[in-house]
Amino acid sequence: MSGALDGVRVVDLTTVLMGPFATQMLGDLGADVIKVEPPGGDSTRALGPARHVGMSASFLHTNRNKRSLVLDLKQPAAHAALLKLIESADVLVYNVRPQAMARLGLTWDALSARNPRLIYVGCFGYGQHGPYAAKPAYDDLIQGVLGLPSLIARVGDGVPRYVPIAMIDRSVGMAAVNAVCAALYRREKTSVGQAVDVPMFETMVPFMLGEHLAGATFEPPEGSPGYPRMLARERTPFATQDGYVCTLIYTDQHWRRFFAMLGRAEDFDRDPRLATFASRTNNIADLYGMIADILRTRSTAEWLTLFEQADIPAMPLNTLESLVDDPQLAATGYFKVVEHPSEGAYRQMAPGSVWTESPPSVRRHAPRLGEHSAEVLREIGYADAAIATLAEAGATQVAAQI
Repeated sequence: MSGALDGVRVVDLTTVLMGPFATQMLGDLGADVIKVEPPGGDSTRALGPARHVGMSASFLHTNRNKRSLVLDLKQPAAHAALLKLIESADVLVYNVRPQAMARLGLTWDALSARNPRLIYVGCFGYGQHGPYAAKPAYDDLIQGVLGLPSLIARVGDGVPRYVPIAMIDRSVGMAAVNAVCAALYRREKTSVGQAVDVPMFETMVPFMLGEHLAGATFEPPEGSPGYPRMLARERTPFATQDGYVCTLIYTDQHWRRFFAMLGRAEDFDRDPRLATFASRTNNIADLYGMIADILRTRSTAEWLTLFEQADIPAMPLNTLESLVDDPQLAATGYFKVVEHPSEGAYRQMAPGSVWTESPPSVRRHAPRLGEHSAEVLREIGYADAAIATLAEAGATQVAAQI
């Protein structure tokens, strides 16, 4: 079956992670994603383990379902080819600062004049009407300006630390996919394209303040910022006799079942800290400390069995190594070992969502640099001789066929 975005052409001017993750999701949904790369390729091609130069593990995981077109946009002939490609595109996604796009002559005003139906989506650091507008941005920097490391310091050992995953890039990438899909829907009703900015900072502020704005929500404030349950130092995976358990005893029913499971049902009714959601939140550090003491008395397997019997949410604590072998992922076929034409066997992750119609799919492996340059240029009207001329000038690069 065709994907939901079958027939949509996306010109992908993104690099590194945030943009490529977004455009890979668009490709999974059926879009024809043309990844426009400089002669040296996306820098992520060199990030991490690789069997061949330019085809790193990181690149493989963020660039499937794309075609690679090399264009040296500093050369007028390559710039002209890009403009010709954009004339037939539905979407353009970029993740450099808007000022860089302006220097390339690739502003919304310039491109919409050529293609009024174009959806022009920019993913960059900050909204363009504030003092940070021209600042560079990376995942670590946005974590910092959001204050995320300060929360980690507050609940940990006092040292601010970044979250050890690229959570900003991937979260904003998903926001960009939402923007593309909504803008395409709007265009279906109006036949008119539009420019959409997806700034990293402003997109992620609700992730920080949705709960933590708390009393500062009100004017005048009804209390200080910060959600006590999430800021409790005791909010950690709980140590058992032989490992850890992740459990969230949250609702009245959870707490009542927990004490019944321990043979202490009467304690739930006697302890005023447990009486209401508010009282539990106000005393959450003490209550988490109590749970921690209790869970140390049995093994992980025993607690997981007891929690499942009591219908209390609980899961084991995975590591990077055990996550790859997780039984849920094995049962759903999330990982597949597939054969890349040049890179050999590798482990591929599946799209996360399941659809009854137009399901996401993996139709193309991550491309070698310039693998589709000739193919795409032919599609927009270039003859083989003209493509050869571009290649000889270094304006494009055509990968050898395998």
